Amino acid sequence: MQEQAPRTFRQRSRRISVFDGQDLKKAILAGAAWLEQHRDAINALNVFPVPDGDTGSNMSATMKSAIRTIADSEETSAGVIAAKIAHDALLGARGNSGVILSQTLRGLAKGLDKKTTFTATDLAAAFEEASRMAYRAVLKPVEGTILTVVRETAEAAQHSAEKGDDLVTLLQEVVTSARQSVARTPDLLPTLKQAGVVDAGGQGFCTLLEGIWRYTRGEAGGTTVIPTTVATNQLETEAHVKKGRVTVEEEFGYEVVFLVRGQQLDVDKIRQTIIDMGGVSTVVAGDERMLKVHTHIATPGKILDYGVSLGSLTDINIENLQEQSLTYAAESALEHAEEQEEEETTQITTVAVVSGNGFEKVFEGLGVSELVSGGQTMNPSIEELLTAVDTVTGKQVILLPNNSNVILSAQQVKNLTDKEIYVVPSKTLPQGIAALLAFNYAADFATNCQAMTDAIEHIQTAEITTAVRSVQIDSVTVREGDFIGVINGNLAVAGQDIQIVLQDTLQRMQIDNYEIVTLYYGANVTVEAAQETSRRIKEQHSHLEIEVVDGGQLYYAYILSAE
Repeated sequence: MQEQAPRTFRQRSRRISVFDGQDLKKAILAGAAWLEQHRDAINALNVFPVPDGDTGSNMSATMKSAIRTIADSEETSAGVIAAKIAHDALLGARGNSGVILSQTLRGLAKGLDKKTTFTATDLAAAFEEASRMAYRAVLKPVEGTILTVVRETAEAAQHSAEKGDDLVTLLQEVVTSARQSVARTPDLLPTLKQAGVVDAGGQGFCTLLEGIWRYTRGEAGGTTVIPTTVATNQLETEAHVKKGRVTVEEEFGYEVVFLVRGQQLDVDKIRQTIIDMGGVSTVVAGDERMLKVHTHIATPGKILDYGVSLGSLTDINIENLQEQSLTYAAESALEHAEEQEEEETTQITTVAVVSGNGFEKVFEGLGVSELVSGGQTMNPSIEELLTAVDTVTGKQVILLPNNSNVILSAQQVKNLTDKEIYVVPSKTLPQGIAALLAFNYAADFATNCQAMTDAIEHIQTAEITTAVRSVQIDSVTVREGDFIGVINGNLAVAGQDIQIVLQDTLQRMQIDNYEIVTLYYGANVTVEAAQETSRRIKEQHSHLEIEVVDGGQLYYAYILSAE
């Protein structure tokens, strides 16, 4: 008997004319899941070879926030679902890419407003509104970024609708256009072409659309679920707002904090293991070589034993939460009265985004009213910034983002509170410190805002880190593993000897024109190594006054400020 060839099945194309709220919900869930699956690949699309590529993480976290209230919703109105998505996306937006994505979703919601169902023509109009909102979110729009991809997909959607395409075909045209638009981004931005990458934000938006399209084709089958372990990014949403310390959430057991250094550390697996061991309020942050662990647990010994099995532990701290709770109960009334009296006399307050234990202490010492944990690789959400602003008593708040990828998020807070907000456009932690040093308690709000903005212009910032990939940008050739020097956000120097790279970076900063250098050393640098680095700088530039400070920052061996 002749063996028959196996039958092959080809996916049948579906024609869908109308979507309701449940269809929209499932499509967005599928898009968010597809984006999360490709998060790391999008993170890798970083122009500079620094270890802080977080566009994929920021966009995925924004989408996780966007779906947090619709995942279990039975709402059938597309307009209501879209409005919820837009609202939660804005609060959860992180980084420039996340903010632009949230504004895109806001535009889609505006286009679908009051629509119980929508057609391809309605969706095309909503894409047009999304494009307008995205461009309005940026003061100086740049082509070759996510903005271009959003605009060109909107144009493709309009063209498809005019041809009479149904929703499935329209989304296919949109995805095709998005892919082509992403591929063209290096032709619009020379830095992308030099780095050999496409725009990460544009790729993230394209990936989201691909997930939505997959659902409409039936590939997702309506079963794509965002796992509860990633439904909210624990690192970014674990109450990052703090005034010296995070509020204790569980008044029992012990708070365990430590740093672990090892090889091939799996953040998600380690976090879940600790949760399975009984840890609550668990935060695991870092990379495959170094993680910071925070958890609350009744038996701290087993957590430490587990930590030792992963690698070398440092900075171990264990606090008895029950004892803290009793102490707090005894002192809270007096402290509250004293704090209220102090805050009521301070009309102008400051909120700063800070990364690194050492930097936190520096900012606290300068009298910052509220800290928000975040910076490179862990941009805070708009909601976290808003919480910090709402926490302080003062009605006038000066916000210090201290990172170029946080400024846009900080600016969105102005529209979400009745307080008067001013964002000092500080792009680095040293700039934030300079701004706080310029703060005058006796001066009025406008005077302080101007003085602090002026202060950041006089600070030069250099960062020394390790390249995560090989690339050539302008005249700088970088090999993976090289030490690199970045001056005010621009790649300047690369080499295999950290001391030579540091000295070359200082030369390119024209350090002889400055008088004071502050050397902030990172979590992986010992105080002895930092002192030796300071001594070598002094040998080459004897006129400099050098201060060595523990910054405690991850990824960056040194952050230097010159003034």
